[in-house]
Amino acid sequence: MSRAPDPILVIDDEADLRELLDISIRRMGHDVVLAGSLAEAREKLAQGRYSLVLTDMRLGDGLGIEIVRQLSAAPERIPVAVITAYGSADNAVEALKAGAFDYIAKPVSLEQLRSLVLNALGRQQRDSTDAEAAAAERAADRAAALLPGHSAAMQEVRRSLSRLARSMAPVVISGESGSGKERAARAIHATSGRAAHPFIAVNCGAIPENLMESEFFGHVKGAFTGADGERGGFFQAANGGTLLLDEVADLPLPMQVKLLRALQERRVRKIGASREDAVDVRVMCASHKDLAAMVAAGQFRQDLYYRLNVLALRMPTLRERGEDIPVLARAILDHLAVRYGDPHPKRLSPPALQRLVAYPFPGNVRELENLLERAYAFAESEEIELADLGPLDAGAERAGLMHAPAPATAPNYYAPWGATGMWAPVRPAAAPAPALAEPPPVAPAPASAPEAEPAGDPAERACRGIVFPIDLPARLEAVERELILQALAQTNFNRTAAAPLLGLNLRQLRYRIQQLGIREAMDAADRSAVEGEGTP
Repeated sequence: MSRAPDPILVIDDEADLRELLDISIRRMGHDVVLAGSLAEAREKLAQGRYSLVLTDMRLGDGLGIEIVRQLSAAPERIPVAVITAYGSADNAVEALKAGAFDYIAKPVSLEQLRSLVLNALGRQQRDSTDAEAAAAERAADRAAALLPGHSAAMQEVRRSLSRLARSMAPVVISGESGSGKERAARAIHATSGRAAHPFIAVNCGAIPENLMESEFFGHVKGAFTGADGERGGFFQAANGGTLLLDEVADLPLPMQVKLLRALQERRVRKIGASREDAVDVRVMCASHKDLAAMVAAGQFRQDLYYRLNVLALRMPTLRERGEDIPVLARAILDHLAVRYGDPHPKRLSPPALQRLVAYPFPGNVRELENLLERAYAFAESEEIELADLGPLDAGAERAGLMHAPAPATAPNYYAPWGATGMWAPVRPAAAPAPALAEPPPVAPAPASAPEAEPAGDPAERACRGIVFPIDLPARLEAVERELILQALAQTNFNRTAAAPLLGLNLRQLRYRIQQLGIREAMDAADRSAVEGEGTP
């Protein structure tokens, strides 16, 4: 027979509010212990155990945040929530940073109080039963699946995830583009008490400014032209769960004001509605930009920044966790095999994996995913060879960002990694470089010799005259598209004949035609050919 839950300790110096909280919580089926001062609360804490502590921020003989700090430092880890005055968002943020589980604003909403109690007690009950301990282990497995890797950087991230999942406070996730910020947010949600509720990810930079308020808060029928029915927004969709504001730095300033109010009051008003609706949403945000610098430059509201930046997580770059590349590559290839319906996932050959480990990946994990998807389509066998990877970033290589690959004759440079059967780098002991023979003297060219080609390698010559900054991916795609079109035109759009002209096989050429949108040009050529055949 399970033990009855411990009572809830309510600390408030206002007798009326104490009575209201006492009645409301008892109606939920929980025992309540009341304290009217900081000193009395400390006595009650010393005398018994509690499943939750709910304290006002301002007490007659001190501040409730002292209770927050005391319980946060205690080994029992009793969840503590605070009651703040209307509009006192700064106090709430201070309490969350000190370790508070959550907060509720005056006047107290019974719906929000019920949600707070359920979240706190549900989490504590999960921690106290074997079945829920197994669920927590499964949640940790889900987090590891979202963020695989054995590097020290990733181990620290996973340690942070468990701490962040225990809180309901907002989180700012920073890191370079492609480093896995959304995956980290999903992992926090998956290991939190909100895992059974929705996770909604919103790209703030992809929403037109004139639609932002409707997208975030919803609208009622007839609120504006085209509003044919009532519709909820992102906050309503994420109710009970987590809302991720991806690229939050792209929010325009007017929307930042409205978002701040929604976060402070935990209420949203649909466009055209006469009343506000309470929402229970944990907000996380992600950005590759420096939000603090944007605040200093007047590009991001300071009050919103402090409201969001309660807890923080930095995602490491792939350059900082290069030893994770074999693990990541295998996970990506397994995923691609499921997508393509292949019974046996393709694997990287040792030289191909060696090349990936040596590459700095300026685009981080997203670049690795894109590169492997292209190689998966190019590979003609179950093993992805070095040639299937295609050209990597020559600019990074010239800049010295890439590690020099080990000699091809280095023994056991790649060996199976434990029971996984994966290939992992095993660095051989450094050997002295062989002495280079002095090159023979070069005879001077005769006076009648043709003019020599300009100095420098072909890539360097191709870059001369370019004015930076440029959009490198777009420029490279444009060059590749033009070369493919020229080869197709030269062969009357016969792909089988054009492929060897480009150093590709037919499957590779088909893939690039699809990726670069060349199909339209080919269709136009086919139409011209048909029309030409009908012309006398």
